[in-house]
Amino acid sequence: MTFLLTLLAAIFVLGPLIALHEWGHYIVARLCGVKVLTYSIGFGPKLTGWTSKKSGIDYRISMLPLGGYVKMLDEREGEVPKDELHLAFNRQHPLKKIAIVAAGPIMNFIIAIALFWVLFMTPSEQLATKIGQVLPDTPATMAQLPVGDKIIAIDGHEVQTWEGINYRLAGRMGETGNVSITLQPDKSSTDEAKTYQAPVMQFMQGEDKGKDALTSLGMLPWQPQIAPIVGDLSADGAAVRQGLEVGDRIIAINNKEIEDWISATRMIRDNPEVLLNFTVIRDGEPVQLQIMPQGKKDNLGNAYGQIGAMVEQTEIVIPDAYKTTIAYGPGEAMVKSFEKTEQLAVMTVSSMGKMISGMIGLDNLSGPITIAKVAKQSFDISWEMVLSTAALISLSLAVLNLLPIPVLDGGHIVYHLIELIRGKPLSEGVQIVGLNIGLLLLAGFMVLAIGNDISRLF
Repeated sequence: MTFLLTLLAAIFVLGPLIALHEWGHYIVARLCGVKVLTYSIGFGPKLTGWTSKKSGIDYRISMLPLGGYVKMLDEREGEVPKDELHLAFNRQHPLKKIAIVAAGPIMNFIIAIALFWVLFMTPSEQLATKIGQVLPDTPATMAQLPVGDKIIAIDGHEVQTWEGINYRLAGRMGETGNVSITLQPDKSSTDEAKTYQAPVMQFMQGEDKGKDALTSLGMLPWQPQIAPIVGDLSADGAAVRQGLEVGDRIIAINNKEIEDWISATRMIRDNPEVLLNFTVIRDGEPVQLQIMPQGKKDNLGNAYGQIGAMVEQTEIVIPDAYKTTIAYGPGEAMVKSFEKTEQLAVMTVSSMGKMISGMIGLDNLSGPITIAKVAKQSFDISWEMVLSTAALISLSLAVLNLLPIPVLDGGHIVYHLIELIRGKPLSEGVQIVGLNIGLLLLAGFMVLAIGNDISRLF
């Protein structure tokens, strides 16, 4: 059932994005006077579809749902009647060809902007960007960031939400240097905003690989102080097997004092398959236990520990000082959506460059299995998360398709730009060689991405 739901979630999110990407190619081709023969969602054998009696276009859904295509009349792919030569793609001006090819990625950019616009216009109560905790032995500690001050900028870029902070920090992945963090002191203070420098080395890599950006830097939002008392135990978890009981209060792990449940959870998550020494209070007496967290993997394949212990149910009240409502009007939301799209597009290209240069590992590359799992997870959270996931995937499709690799839209755009400059297209032989190289590169990326996906499952 989980597999079926994951598949349906992926189809629901990816299907419209692929269809609209191909519709971009389709509609601009028709506007440019090019005859369209086939509009297909998916590759391979035809599953279902229909043929338009008016235009003769074959609209179809094909077996392999990893993309789609728009087939146009083209002398390079078959004989074209003389009276239809003017309708052939290869006979068009290079600028028309570029417009048709670029229309797909542009459509994906438009979708991302539109979805972000809807999300920015949706009022939401969020945690204020005040620092709630600074973790020891982290860049935030070295920078002496004060708890309670509000983060207003990262590396000179204004931020208003913790999501925005996360994205700005994630953009520094793999880098060595200083992260600039501008803070506004607490309202009770009259001090002006101050910028701190947090030194990072191979940020989010090495020992910090798998940790989120905030934890790697060492500054966290406000978190509730929940007593570290066990409220329930999973029947097949490591905790119950090693003697932990409901009602036990965890006071130390590996001789490190535990004051709240979140601290205990962090220690457990950071130590998968590592034997930990627990000190708990049971019936007023200290009890020593040894528990090895079971190793699990998240959607990106990052390992984390889990012992199968749940906290006592308690009401959580967020202090007013740590709450804020984010809401934008239509105009401001549109500006924000363009800014976010630009930021994430630049970050995507930068991350690719870092993978090629070795600053970050190739294991960060994700394929269709991970995308499907993330899509399913977004449905489990909220409709806003579904839209956000769709926007991020659409943006990724736009950027990836614009890479200057033959066989992708970006590679075809390069060919047509060369044709525009030379006054004639590259020879078929050169184009075929380029396409074969592109196919090999694309196949290599797909094998690597799917291999990463599979490794994350085990």
